Amino acid sequence: MVFSNLVFLYVFFPIVLILYFCAPRFLKNSVLLIASLFFYAWGEPTYVFLMLFSILINYGYGIWIESSHHKPTRKLVILWFAIVINIALLGYFKYANFFVDLINSTLHTNIHLEPIPLPIGISFYTFHALSYLIDVYRKTENAQRNLFNLALYITFFPQLVAGPIIRYNSVAEQLKKRIFSSTQFAEGIKRFVLGLSKKTLIANTLGSTADKIFALSSGDLTTGTAWLGIICYTLQIYFDFSGYSDMAIGLGKMFGFEFQENFNYPYIARSASEFWRRWHISLGRWFRDYLYIPLGGNRVSHWRVYVNLLIVWTVTGFWHGASWTFMAWGFYYGFIMCMEKAFLEKWLHSLWRPLQHIYLLVIVMVGWVFFRADNFGYSFNYIKTMFFMEGQAYNDTTLLFLVDNAVYLVVGLLLCAPLFPYLRMKLEELASRSLLVRYFKEISGSIMYVGLLLLVTMYLVNSTYNPFIYFRF
Repeated sequence: MVFSNLVFLYVFFPIVLILYFCAPRFLKNSVLLIASLFFYAWGEPTYVFLMLFSILINYGYGIWIESSHHKPTRKLVILWFAIVINIALLGYFKYANFFVDLINSTLHTNIHLEPIPLPIGISFYTFHALSYLIDVYRKTENAQRNLFNLALYITFFPQLVAGPIIRYNSVAEQLKKRIFSSTQFAEGIKRFVLGLSKKTLIANTLGSTADKIFALSSGDLTTGTAWLGIICYTLQIYFDFSGYSDMAIGLGKMFGFEFQENFNYPYIARSASEFWRRWHISLGRWFRDYLYIPLGGNRVSHWRVYVNLLIVWTVTGFWHGASWTFMAWGFYYGFIMCMEKAFLEKWLHSLWRPLQHIYLLVIVMVGWVFFRADNFGYSFNYIKTMFFMEGQAYNDTTLLFLVDNAVYLVVGLLLCAPLFPYLRMKLEELASRSLLVRYFKEISGSIMYVGLLLLVTMYLVNSTYNPFIYFRF
């Protein structure tokens, strides 16, 4: 089940909301846990048992690690054993077929392994479990003795299948006690509707065009079509994933949880380093705190810093999927990060500011080609076409795609900048000085959110194209 689904919007979520607020305080977590398991089992009834197994072993390991605090060596061994078990589960389902194919092609063997379906959300709930265990090991949090609270942390449906990656120490207290606020609930509704609108009205529309363009053969691509395709995909992946994060944060607010922001207008960045401080913030911080810093971070020699960056970014790429194109995408960013850290970022900041933005956008879009394409050959041909090294400049197909998507492209590009928060801030300033403006703001705001929900509903009723990119990961 996904959030941009009529069953979720008009059946599952209203029922859960009613049961949650009707339940006494001591049963509220139980309602959310049962709802979360049902939410996951709706699409993956078999793999819900895999997730329950993960919860049970991590519950036991957390208590075992905490009880071994007076024996540092033993505690470290237990932690590493727990990490290996979690990574092994993730590795089997996500990477087993990849490694078997690699062995067969390298050693010319004929090992046969049936394709293993990828359990939805396994990358995310595995990282949730690992952050919990490492926090307990570091003594920044106590082991959770209530199995159901730990299960709710790992399975909570707003962030279960696609993040943001919620750190245990950020919600540990909220699992025990939450205070209901009508203001928080209203903010949650608004955030959810905005995220839902971004995903369905912008990401889906532009994603359909991106899919059609990336389905073209290399020989049918023109430079104009290639740029249009990657611009559409660049906007699709942002509005798809940031929209999902908005929906998760909004749902959390409605149940009394506060989740960290996951996106901060990444396309207005002026360097790759800044971009990754703004894009998928929770994943970047996870790798920083649990991999980059333990490797030595910036506290080592210059060459080791570069090695650490390359390791972290290659792992980041591999985390996204069992494919050489994902690894290339990760290594690509690792290399750029090293170049920026060595000299490039200082030089960039001396340039005219619009040139810095153009640099970042070109870097990101070239990277998205590897992320989106199915293989290296197509990626390289696509990039060569983008930069006038192959194919025509444009043709009738280019113009047709452009005309069909012009409005969505303009709206998407405008919303990539913090225009909406700026206008809202100005309106609030006026509302604070005028009672008439305040009433106008409240009425127009309500009409806008209701109108967006109606538009989304009409779209979902009439369209069968409703993918979610991060289900692949």
